[in-house]
Amino acid sequence: MPLKLFVTPHGRMGVSTAPGEKIDANDAIERRLVRTFNESPAHGLLHLATAELESALPADFGFAREFAQRYLTERCRLPNVDQGDKPEPLPAPPHDELALFALRCPPLRGSEYLSANMLANWWTELDALVLSRLRTSAASAAEYLVRLNPVWRLVGRVSFHLAENKRDAARPFAFLATYAHRLSASARVQHLPLGKALQEYSSARHRSTLVSLLTPVRRAAEQCPWVNASVESGEIYQPLAWTPQDAYRFLRDIPNLESAGLVVRVPDWWRAKHPPRPVVNVKVGERLGTRLGAETLLSFRVNVALDGESLTEAELQSLWASTGGLVSLKGRWVEVDREKLAEALQHWRSVERAASDGGLSFFEGMRLLSGAGLPDDVAETAAASTAEWTGIAAGEGLAVTLRELQDPPQADRPPPGLRAELRPYQQVGVHWLRFMARLGLGACLADDMGLGKTIQVIGLLLHLRSQAKPKAAAIPPSLLIVPASLVGNWKAELTRFAPSLVVRIAHPSEGDDALRADDTNASEKQLDGALRRCDLVITTYGMLMRLDPLRRRRWNVVVLDEAQAIKNSAARQTRTVKELRAATRLALTGTPVENRLSDLWSIFDFLNPGLLGGPKEFAALTKRLTAQGGPGYGPLRTLIRPYLLRRLKTDKSVIRDLPEKTELNAYCGLSKQQAAMYEGAVRELSRQLKRVEGIQRRGVVLSYLMRFKQICNHPSQLTGDGGYDPQHSGKFQRVGELCRELAERQQKVLVFTQFRELTVPLAEFLAAVFGRTGLILHGQTPVGRRRTLVQDFQREEGPPFFVLSLKAGGVGLNLTEASHVIHFDRWWNPAVENQATDRAFRIGQQRNVLVHKFVTRGTLEERIDELIAHKMSLAGELLEGGGETLLTELNDQDLVRFVSLDLRKAAAL
Repeated sequence: MPLKLFVTPHGRMGVSTAPGEKIDANDAIERRLVRTFNESPAHGLLHLATAELESALPADFGFAREFAQRYLTERCRLPNVDQGDKPEPLPAPPHDELALFALRCPPLRGSEYLSANMLANWWTELDALVLSRLRTSAASAAEYLVRLNPVWRLVGRVSFHLAENKRDAARPFAFLATYAHRLSASARVQHLPLGKALQEYSSARHRSTLVSLLTPVRRAAEQCPWVNASVESGEIYQPLAWTPQDAYRFLRDIPNLESAGLVVRVPDWWRAKHPPRPVVNVKVGERLGTRLGAETLLSFRVNVALDGESLTEAELQSLWASTGGLVSLKGRWVEVDREKLAEALQHWRSVERAASDGGLSFFEGMRLLSGAGLPDDVAETAAASTAEWTGIAAGEGLAVTLRELQDPPQADRPPPGLRAELRPYQQVGVHWLRFMARLGLGACLADDMGLGKTIQVIGLLLHLRSQAKPKAAAIPPSLLIVPASLVGNWKAELTRFAPSLVVRIAHPSEGDDALRADDTNASEKQLDGALRRCDLVITTYGMLMRLDPLRRRRWNVVVLDEAQAIKNSAARQTRTVKELRAATRLALTGTPVENRLSDLWSIFDFLNPGLLGGPKEFAALTKRLTAQGGPGYGPLRTLIRPYLLRRLKTDKSVIRDLPEKTELNAYCGLSKQQAAMYEGAVRELSRQLKRVEGIQRRGVVLSYLMRFKQICNHPSQLTGDGGYDPQHSGKFQRVGELCRELAERQQKVLVFTQFRELTVPLAEFLAAVFGRTGLILHGQTPVGRRRTLVQDFQREEGPPFFVLSLKAGGVGLNLTEASHVIHFDRWWNPAVENQATDRAFRIGQQRNVLVHKFVTRGTLEERIDELIAHKMSLAGELLEGGGETLLTELNDQDLVRFVSLDLRKAAAL
């Protein structure tokens, strides 16, 4: 350090470079020292006391730092420094103490001017600087000292130390109470035995300091009888030799000691939240066969182990013979609760015996590993108090499989016959699907919309066909079930990317006479002939319910596209799908959880029946997980993770070349006519609620919620007069303003509405805005016509706008020519809105996508917007999660308040 400290005759302290030396340009510490001392002695002293200096200090700087640290030490020792009280000025030490300190100053330039008065002035300046910073930082003295340097927080505090004493077999532990006396020149805390404090602070002047120092000990004595006894006997002030029982009592009381304000120092091997202890070691699935599934039986082995190493019979006998507490085991000290350990061992031995009789199913094993437990009463007998004495882990065979399930490697070769180049994440997806199919496990490909789930399934089908052996028995075809609007899309994609696959379509729109999709009495023989040498059959959810022969066959792979179609487990469509028999089941959906966790259960009940238990068991599980003090959704996420692969478009590690998506709310006002109708509807709802209850009340609420939405769109939608004057709707005016700008820029837009009857009026209005006609798609649009509409819109010179009903046009369409998306009215479900947005925001999009979500201020729609934000956060919790706030469950007062009109907001735009 080429710096020298000096003192001026006027009492100023400064820093200069030594003759022939200069500061290294990279030495930030030295530059900071010069700058702070140039400001004032107080700034320099404070920096010198708190900076972490790597090299040893010269004697002159050491003297200055010791003086500054003496000040901070006294500040730390002040009573109530922890309570956040307003700090008071700290008087300088007595004159004689400062005079003695001045005499210890090493030779430095100007040292002859150094005196007790000068040191007192420095002390006062330093105190004033600290107090001013405290006032501006709005922090307590304790918080401020920690910010300066965390070790200062320890100065003036009592510590209880526990250490091993290996020289005494009967009393192998030592206890000592100390206090942090000061910081050394190297910023290390110096401890002294607590008894020394009685001597150091014996004078009346330091009485308050002594009281402050011992206050945490008094608090600890009130909570811990052994501390109280030690204080009463005076043993607290001297070293003590302890037995393992004494040490264990101390370790168990660490939370009480720390809450009293004491610092606790214990050996490294003790971790309060996870102390070392022997546990009942449960291993599931040491060896596996080539396929897994609900019928697979897993091995189940139980023993007692420490850190994965099994205990010998002699060690077990020694453990059972001990008194518990701290026990020496395998050359180390561990915590032992014999009763809880024995209870846990007894429980898992009973499970082991049950598994040896009938076997433990694969899904039962997965529930155990996830922490979700078994779906029967046997598992519930494992009391929560013994769970911490149990360690459940996958055996070597199952662990290898789970690692590959959760982190699928990239495929070694592309699917044979695929006429496309897969992106890296798609290669991983194809490999993962192949792996799941080989194991016989159901899989949910939950990639974000637009990431290419279709081509990944095509890759799987090509791989499966290539693995068929010529002389082996014929592999049955696979079955793909899709919404009617996606039949043409899948046909086009298969023709484009996998023309070698033989595909049959069981739907009248495609006119495949071979399958006679319109004949509900088609015979098994006819179907067998049609499917000979066929790789894939495509049908719809509706046709599946009509075609009995399709349901009676056994398929190689059954694939559900837009699998949220079976989220309602009670629906006939869902029950029909779950009757299908297949070697492998796949679900494709970007929204595994749309509204409730029951959506997830229904999909997984199709994929892997029994994994999540029955509906009642699943409801009980989720209730237990989310109960106060429960583990949250962690065990459920762990349970489903191996069977669910989800990648997001916004993750740049997945896809780098996708443009940005920006979502913003487009706030709209109400016309006078809308406001009057809205207020009238609120009053009418309030009157109706007083006259109905039960299921009738629910119907009334739902009908009025729909009425409010219609009024917000346009009064004519509610009245049915067909007028649709744009001046009578704030939304029509807003969409006109926005689309006029798009027309000038020659940009295309998708406009989504949940109401089919609104598509034509919107299209007629937008045709006048753009000066060109656009396109319309809703549930009544024929399936064959939909493909033509998409192709027309995707032409560069095609129509400038496309009005779509949300449910019919929100899935399966590739509309990347649009760079703007408008949600004219809000859906109850954010997942459905995101699906619709992803018609434009998907692979192939070359422009940034701007999403405009129309919200009528001061109305139900604004509250729905807040609901949607809440639901999205819940969905993210499980797969991010799930959950929904149902408006029909609100009481009358809250419901009326929710839908009521805020005229100030509604008229603001």
